Formats: sequence, structure tokens, C-alpha cells
Amino acid sequence: MFKKQFFAFILILCATISCKNVDAEKDKEDATNTGRPNILFIMSDDHAYQAISAYDSTLIRTPNIDRLAKEGMLFTNASVTNSICAPSRATILTGKHTHINGKIDNLTPFDTTQVTFPQLFQKAGYQTAMFGKLHFGNSPKGFDEFKIVPGQGSYINPDFITPKGDTIQKTGYATDIITDFTLDWLDTKRNPEKPFLMLYLHKAPHRAWWPNAEKFKTFSKRKFPEPESLFDDYTNRGTAAKTAEMNIYKHMLLSYDCKVLPETLSEMGIATDPRNERLFNGGDFYRMNPEQLQLYKPVVDSITNHFRENWPKMNEQEKSRWKYQRYIQDYLACISSVDDNVGRVLDYLDENDLAKNTIVVYTSDQGFYLGEHGWFDKRFMYNESFKTPLLIKWPNEIKPGTTSDEMVQNLDFAQTFLEAAGIMAPEDMQGESLVPLLKGNTQAWNRDGVYYHYYEYPAEHAVKRHYGIATKTHKLIHFYHDVDEWELYDLEKDPNEMNNVYADPTYSSVVDQLKKELDELRKKYKDSPELDQKFIDSYNKKKS
Repeated sequence: MFKKQFFAFILILCATISCKNVDAEKDKEDATNTGRPNILFIMSDDHAYQAISAYDSTLIRTPNIDRLAKEGMLFTNASVTNSICAPSRATILTGKHTHINGKIDNLTPFDTTQVTFPQLFQKAGYQTAMFGKLHFGNSPKGFDEFKIVPGQGSYINPDFITPKGDTIQKTGYATDIITDFTLDWLDTKRNPEKPFLMLYLHKAPHRAWWPNAEKFKTFSKRKFPEPESLFDDYTNRGTAAKTAEMNIYKHMLLSYDCKVLPETLSEMGIATDPRNERLFNGGDFYRMNPEQLQLYKPVVDSITNHFRENWPKMNEQEKSRWKYQRYIQDYLACISSVDDNVGRVLDYLDENDLAKNTIVVYTSDQGFYLGEHGWFDKRFMYNESFKTPLLIKWPNEIKPGTTSDEMVQNLDFAQTFLEAAGIMAPEDMQGESLVPLLKGNTQAWNRDGVYYHYYEYPAEHAVKRHYGIATKTHKLIHFYHDVDEWELYDLEKDPNEMNNVYADPTYSSVVDQLKKELDELRKKYKDSPELDQKFIDSYNKKKS
């Protein structure tokens, strides 16, 4: 009897151990790629939403980026918290406004004690990698592997910083090379037993715009439509719009931006900016090897010859139009390469059975002016700069071909990715997860307005410091520091933001309500007049 009971006990014990082993294996399996989505975050630099055909096909066709809209969700009211490169990236990584993470402008140091979402992914068992442009810090935290360009990086034969702390140079075109790194990692270094987080970050289409040789030749022969406000005289706008230094006619450089040979400018007696010389004698043109120079030089010569023959006969408007065409030709040519390479990566995911369990995000670190208001660059809270493209594909979760007009920001990305991966977000993150919106639960989203704050002044382009609130219908902006001016735009009646109606008595109740909401947002995000002054004092101290 005892022996029978003993053997029965042994059988039960073995079965229990076996079940525990099965449960342990199941837990292990759930912690791998089968249980959590991969995340591919694609970001370009200064890619205007107007230059993605899913938003507007007037200027260019971007069939590969458009695939994300067809297979996922396109956001029409996505915006940034601070429209300038490094601060935007710091906000994305930390899920915090720039006055919290320290990176208020391109010069102020990032607070390296801040926790970034890739660190949390790495800790949670994700394999992590970053390739391309980060723009601040040479040793990003939370990545198993990275190759990033120093600072702004170069288009031609770019340098890359590696985890070893060394710098390597690769021959070729940056957009292609960054994609090569990404595909090589996915193909040869990815651990199929782990989910991955990949940050695939393009330098393009950042100024100065150098396309690859083939597209440089092709796009330089095309003519593109002009925006309605190319010759905006800023009537009914405040001081900030009138004093900004980003006008295509006045401030776009003939060599650095338009690719006219600097020696020709000298021969014609045209005064030049030092950057004109730098582009050709120390920049991308200088970096070309003889084979590359042979491809680029005929196009540069053609541009220069046309300039030499026609520029002296042009009036101011004709010169502005000429500069606009040269700008938009190179800018869109750079984007065309981005689209080609995004297609390479999307094809790889499809062909290697990764697409079905991978969230793919396409965005930019901010918007950009493509001649609207006569401008290039970004910085302002006006739409072309403030809004950013955002397209997200998540198979089996996002209904294909959907559009959202909700007020979302780059502030929300970190918490979105963390929730999608089942990772707890730190309580001090300031955004909101987009997961409910992605899954079609719009009732769970109750944000009516978003907050913006720009700090980099006095500085290049001379865009004054300002903060503001934007809703779907209105935008209220306060310019401060060396001015004290308010602007209000009725986005339904005036979508191009041409008329400041702040002083219009019929909008007094709107002003009062938005000022109240703006004060509430500043308190919510821990911003204040005291911080405004602190950053001004710190800037002045650095200058003195």
C-alpha cells in the first residue's frame, strides 16, 4: 500500500514539475518576439507634411511612405512641442517637454540623467538599435548597436560614430547608407528570439540639400508650383513674422543653398556669406571622390551657367522664384531618395515575415516651410512648421486606411510605444499614449489643445521666443522676450494663418477662453514665467 502511494506521489510530482516547466517555457515564449510587437520608428529631418503625397500630391509622389497610410493610420493634426531638431528628438526620447529634459534649443545641453524610452525597452528584453541622425550626444543610452552621424552629418561619404567611440567613414549617399545599416542589422544581427526596437533616422532632407547624383540631375530640370503665399508681405501679422530671417529671396544663400559655384559669385561681384565657400570647399562637394564629382559637376555647372546668364536681368520677384525652384528641386529630390529607401525597408519586412508583428511609424522631427509665407526652415508655431507628418501601421490593431484629426504630439510617442510593448511608463512622462486612438477608441481621447514653446532666440533665423496653444479651430501665440505681442488665428476661416484676429472684438471671448486654457497647460506641463526668465538669463550669461 505504501509503495503504491509512493509511486502515485512520484507521478503527481513529475506531472507538476512538467507543468511548471511548460509554464516557464510559455512565459519565456511570451517574452520573445511572438508575444510583443517589434517597433520600427522612421524619422526624417525637416520633412514637411506637404511633401508627402498621402497628405498632398501637389509637389511630389511618395508611394512607399503612402503605403503606411493605406495600411494604417494617417494623422492630420500631429504637431511638435518645439520646432527645432535636437529639442524635438529629446522630447521624443524622453516623453517630456524641452524645459523639463533640458534640451530647449540646439545649443543647451541635454540632461543626461533623463530616462529615455529605448533604455526601458532594452531593460524589458528588447533588442535595440539606432542608425542615422540623432543630433545630440555621441553615446545614446539604451541601444545595443548604433551608428550615428556626428552633429548634422554629411550627405556625401558621411562619417558615423559607433558604440566603440570611433568614427568611420562610408563611401556613398547618406540616405542609402543609413538604410544599408538598418537592413544589415535586421538581416544579420537581429535575434529572432527577441522583439526589436529600431530607430531608423534619416539626415535628409535637412539643409543644405544635396540629392544623390541621379536625382540631382533629374529634379534640377523640373519646375514646381509655387505656394499662394510665396510673396507674403506679413500684413496683419506681428513683429516676429516681419523680422524673421528665413525669407527665400533675402536669406537663402546662392551657393550653400542654390548650388551656384562661389567663384562665379565672386566674378559677378556678388557679396557672399562665408557658408557659400564652406559648402564647396569644406562641405559635401568637398567630400566627393573623383567619380562622384564627375557625376555632380555637370549639374552644378549647368545651374551656375544659367544663373550667370539670367540673374542680372531678373527683378526681385523673378529672383525669388528662381531661388524657390532651386530650393524645392533639391529638397524634393532628397525626399524622393528617402521614399525609395523606406520602400526597401518595408519590402524587407514583408519578404521576411516580419511585417505582421511590427509597428511601423513614419514622422519628422518637425515640419518645414516650402515657400509658404516666402519662407524656408521651421521654428514658428504656424502650421507648416508646427505640424509634422505622422503615419502609423500596426497590423491587426489599426484599421487600414484610417485618418485621425485628433490633437497629438511628438510628446506622446514614448508612452505609445511603451504601452504597445506592455512596458510600464514612468510617471513623470508628460505625453499620452496613442494606443486607444490607434485601436479606434476615440472616446478614450479627450485632449482639446496642445502646448508649444520655442526658445532659440536671438539666433540663426531670428525667430522670436514664443509659446502658445493650438486647438482644432484656433491658435493663440504669445511672443515675448524683446516684444510682448499676442496673435490669434481662426484656423477654420483662415487655414493659411494670414490674419491675426487677436484685437478683433468679435474674438474676445475666444481669447479669454484660450488664455485660460493656455495657463492651465503651462501649469500642467510645469512651465512658467519664472522658467522663461531663467532661460533668457542663462542665454545672456553664455553670450557675455
